[in-house]
Amino acid sequence: MHFKWNYQAPTPEERQAAKELGEKLNMSPTLAHLLIRRGITTESAAKRFFRPQLADLINPFLMKDMDVAVDRLNDAMGRKERILVYGDYDVDGCTAVALVYRFLQQFYSNIDYYIPDRYNEGYGVSKQGIDYAKETGVKLIIILDCGIKAIEEIAYAKQQGIDFIICDHHVPDEVLPDAVAILNPKREDDSYPFKHLCGCGVGFKFMQAFAKNNGIPFSRLIPLLDFCAVSIAADLVPVIDENRILAFHGLKQLNQNPSIGLKAIIDICGLNNREISMSDIIFRIGPRINASGRMENGRESVDLLVEKDFGTARGKAKHIDEYNEQRKDIDKQMTEEANQIVARLESQKHRSSIVLYDENWKKGVVGIVASRLTEIYFRPTVVLTRDGEFATGSARSIAGFDIYSAIKSCRDMLVNFGGHTYAAGLTLRWDRVKEFCQRFQKYVEEHIQPELTEAILNIDAQIDFKDITKKLHNELKKFSPFGPGNMKPLFCTTDVYDYGTSKVVGREQEHIKLELVDSKSSAVVNGIAFGQSASARYIKSKRSFDIAYTIEDNIFKHNAVQLQIEDIRPAEDEELS
Repeated sequence: MHFKWNYQAPTPEERQAAKELGEKLNMSPTLAHLLIRRGITTESAAKRFFRPQLADLINPFLMKDMDVAVDRLNDAMGRKERILVYGDYDVDGCTAVALVYRFLQQFYSNIDYYIPDRYNEGYGVSKQGIDYAKETGVKLIIILDCGIKAIEEIAYAKQQGIDFIICDHHVPDEVLPDAVAILNPKREDDSYPFKHLCGCGVGFKFMQAFAKNNGIPFSRLIPLLDFCAVSIAADLVPVIDENRILAFHGLKQLNQNPSIGLKAIIDICGLNNREISMSDIIFRIGPRINASGRMENGRESVDLLVEKDFGTARGKAKHIDEYNEQRKDIDKQMTEEANQIVARLESQKHRSSIVLYDENWKKGVVGIVASRLTEIYFRPTVVLTRDGEFATGSARSIAGFDIYSAIKSCRDMLVNFGGHTYAAGLTLRWDRVKEFCQRFQKYVEEHIQPELTEAILNIDAQIDFKDITKKLHNELKKFSPFGPGNMKPLFCTTDVYDYGTSKVVGREQEHIKLELVDSKSSAVVNGIAFGQSASARYIKSKRSFDIAYTIEDNIFKHNAVQLQIEDIRPAEDEELS
């Protein structure tokens, strides 16, 4: 894939500001410039950014309905009512259920948890789940990471004498369910100052409020922050403001003293004895938690996350790892099939979106396939499969385009839909799929900016190899945790050469292991370019080229760095624009 590089050299004013800020922080102007680009222009703001404080978390009672939710939970405990903690089957839902269940279980025993079956019950609140609650004597359901659109289901629960507290972060409709309390910072009538919490984050705020109301020290919540970090990373919410605080301290917990279930997953992943990052969660921990909900039932993931015995937890983690291997095989097969369909559809090249459907695809994996296609083709993508009379599926978007609004524009033909700007789920009648394709694609054509469908790399700074030091790398680590809103800094170096020892590696010879030099120093710099073996011939031709990369730890050499190369282009290409 050919990327367009977007780089804006600092203006003289920005250079001066970076120099002054760098002097105050004892930091290079290059790094100070990275702060300024993130909107951090003062010494005090930089200190808050580099050292996020739990004391700076927002007062949870600023969230609408929080006082009502806490009162209802206190009443339930006072009356010894049975409580059910209910959540979605993805990482965010499972970690949210584990967090709330584990915290409340310390103070109250008449409590249970429930994860709906993706295949038998579908997304969100199900009648089957409410019937289970009724049969087991539940009077209060705390629902996490879903429920904001469950108007009929919550009305049905009310008829059974069951109350609901909703903790959700998906975009609400104009009409809200008849729940006792609805905690959702995206409510139009909610003035909570941070709108980007994930479902687990909303659950955490509820527990923070409950603890505050009952005189429980905040320190009792700290061991559960690892769940917040996992959900923030896996749900790809912005890692800014309150999420940055939760992710920073959650990662600290995950690295120093993780929950038993997460420790077992870390062990199975082979992440022991190294510092776990947000990308480790996205690519290794998160997919395993997701796998049981995709292949069988998400309850198995919660069983693991609340487990107190490490031996038992490791057995459960191994089982979930097997699900993940099955999931990877199906995911690969479905992505290949989807790619073949896109390749056959000549018209797709000229479209601003992709909508694919196949009645044989596995429902639990369509979201991953939608993500893959979005990454490959830089188009908002919907992938659907058949479920009886209905089509059900997932949508994923590209930066800058609101796919939730695109789906909402077709709401008159949808049975159900929900989500947020970059990810959504939907259900419609199978016989209306073609009509949906046309309507959805027409909306995207009319609302998307053409440049959004270009593969663009946003370069933070242009540097030379002599600038790449261990000190620079250590300073860059302070910018973590990384994610949307605070992406890992991307650098470029121009006119670099193969040292003569670069080679193609990988099971299918798909990667390049690089040893490079530039014209400004004699130091040899190591790099890895995943999936870019097509550039190997040019690299070995002894001509110069430009690289865009992030700076990483070299796991093979102690105290050394390695470049992870995102793109390689001939030096004679157009100037950076």
